[in-house]
Amino acid sequence: MTQCPLIIGSLVGLVLALLQSAATSAGGRAGKFDYYVLALSWSPGWCALTGDARNAPECRAGAGRGLVLHGLWPEYESGGWPEYCQTRLPPPPRDLTEGMADIMPSTALARYQWAKHGVCSSLPAPEYFAAARQAFERIKLPDALKPGRLPARMTVRGLKSAFLRANAGLTSRAIAVVCTRGILRELRICLTRNLEPRACGTGVRDNCGDSVTITPRR
Repeated sequence: MTQCPLIIGSLVGLVLALLQSAATSAGGRAGKFDYYVLALSWSPGWCALTGDARNAPECRAGAGRGLVLHGLWPEYESGGWPEYCQTRLPPPPRDLTEGMADIMPSTALARYQWAKHGVCSSLPAPEYFAAARQAFERIKLPDALKPGRLPARMTVRGLKSAFLRANAGLTSRAIAVVCTRGILRELRICLTRNLEPRACGTGVRDNCGDSVTITPRR
């Protein structure tokens, strides 16, 4: 009889410890990060892999989407990132997230990106989204990815070289090409906290192999 409270107490302590550990690994302190990752989704690739199954509006014929803003993510030098940081900053008003619709697929994505990543920047929502827009608009699309010039397949080195030619100051170490099943899904560009190009940390790497399939625009 005397062992039951001890066992129950040990189990409760173990559960609390696990919950605390999970909260710590999934959290972070706002403003405590080393650099940003500008995540740019190749919309046709995302549609082929995920969006078509969801009947996403941006995947309809004639949508014409190419590179779109996925998010601006605080990142740690040694890998990993803070997320869902505690903050007293108010959430973005609806007109602010709706105002990102020209470069982001949906207002729902904009709100999600703020809740998961934006709060960890320690910037108020208007400043965070302004920084994300500024970073996005600084990246020039290479000719190879413009409408009517799209190859079906490129080497990863060739894709990076195209971006370097179009964007002065960018280096191959500042770009990661991300695929799923060999299809281009995302480009991740590493930036300083002042939004200047820099080499990526250990957690941001290519994963496509030597070449990548580039799905055409809708």
